Amino acid sequence: MRALTWQGKHDVRVETVPDPRIINPRDAIIRITSTAICGSDLHLYDDVIPGMKSGDVLGHEFMGEVVEVGPGNQKLKVGERVVVPFVIACGQCFFCGKQQFAACDNSNPAEKADASELAYGYPMAAAFGYSHLTGGYPGGQAEYARVPFSDIGPIVIPDGVDDDKVLFLSDILPTGWMAAVNCDIESGDTVAVWGCGPVGLFAIQSALVLGAHRVIAIDHHPHRLELAKSLGAEVINFEETRVNEALAELTGGIGPDACIDAVGMESHGLSPDNLLDHIKVKTFMATDRVHALRQVIMATRKGGRISIPGVYGGVADKFPIGALMEKGLTLKTGQTHVQKFSQQLLDLILDGKLDTTFLISHRLDLEEAAEGYKNFKEKQNEFTKVVLKPKFTRH
Repeated sequence: MRALTWQGKHDVRVETVPDPRIINPRDAIIRITSTAICGSDLHLYDDVIPGMKSGDVLGHEFMGEVVEVGPGNQKLKVGERVVVPFVIACGQCFFCGKQQFAACDNSNPAEKADASELAYGYPMAAAFGYSHLTGGYPGGQAEYARVPFSDIGPIVIPDGVDDDKVLFLSDILPTGWMAAVNCDIESGDTVAVWGCGPVGLFAIQSALVLGAHRVIAIDHHPHRLELAKSLGAEVINFEETRVNEALAELTGGIGPDACIDAVGMESHGLSPDNLLDHIKVKTFMATDRVHALRQVIMATRKGGRISIPGVYGGVADKFPIGALMEKGLTLKTGQTHVQKFSQQLLDLILDGKLDTTFLISHRLDLEEAAEGYKNFKEKQNEFTKVVLKPKFTRH
């Protein structure tokens, strides 16, 4: 089959690789009909996430048709259309029992879990197409994919629903939703969102659906800010405005009740702290550029809540722990428990209460994936979301 493979920094190639096959009884094989490039994929493209190997198949946002089912799978049937969550979960461990699927204890193979356990204290759950820290599973930017524990993850899509409407149930829609849920939104709340990429935009939409009185979006890309405004947000261009002063003014000097960091470890901007972060990352004195998170902590009102869906991977410098503690802030983070929210979000889509199609700016053939990555990286204002379509040349 054809699949997009990682070869090194800013080097991804569509190559012919072996077809996936059933390995474990609960597996399924999916013929992929739509797959997407995620902002998290750019961390791999930029080579800032360790554990990648040449030839790894990328991609963790995908959906398609079930073409084969293992003998232990009593849920899926050949011919069904499904969206596959990016996080792989067994459904039976302590954490899955608490619906904390992104903390699954069994999906990351034991021989690969040691590295993340060393880095984070406990092993990470597995994910598709995202480094050997998360299991080294081949991803979904391909014609076919093997889906482990497929009786737990994939959600069946009704006939007649276009891929574009539901594809983002795989990751960015539930990630934006969980980001808003983690804000514990109350009636009358003002929520501020840093970053109007795909997750940030869905966090804006989700916060409003969950009852936020106002949402304020912070970014510097004009088109992204326009999309945020079209969803109902007030907007701040951080290149033209002092963000914390503007937020204080907009909230009567109190500050936002809840703030969402949808930026993560590669903050942009020419502020002194971010320039120093760049230097420290280049000289291996730190791994993450956390300007946005510093700003979030300083901007949130006393007693407020902070939600972090943005990806962080290592260690950071100049973290304002004093402000976090003295202001009495509550902070919630984590990879997304996609399986927990899938049915609820599918129902909201089918009821017309959530829209996802506005985000798609480009549709490319899978063979054009390398071009899609380059443009998604370098032209973020125009390339808000890239969807790839395989041709199904073989199986």
